Amino acid sequence: MANNEVIKLLQDLENAGEKVLSIRQEIIDLDRRRNSNREAIRSIKNMAKTKDISTEKAWIAIGNTFIQIPAKNAEKRLEQDQKELDVAINKLRSRLKDRVNDLRDIEGKEELKGFG
Repeated sequence: MANNEVIKLLQDLENAGEKVLSIRQEIIDLDRRRNSNREAIRSIKNMAKTKDISTEKAWIAIGNTFIQIPAKNAEKRLEQDQKELDVAINKLRSRLKDRVNDLRDIEGKEELKGFG
């Protein structure tokens, strides 16, 4: 019976570790997208310093398609996307804390304190 308990414990530990790693990777992917958005917003704002952006158009990527829309609309969409990404990243970070605590429970260690 001891072998089955050890195997079950190792499976639980492996599953908990995979959940932590997948959430971390998702946070990294969303953070890269957020940084790209930040660069695009900054580029449009710099363009506004030299040109009238009410008449300018900007190329943006939506999925796998590039479209050209008025720069002001592009800036609004990017800022809205930026807010949504911030919310999604914060939700994932709170889920990550829970999953790390679950992992530490399985390992028999105390919950992490501080930084939270």
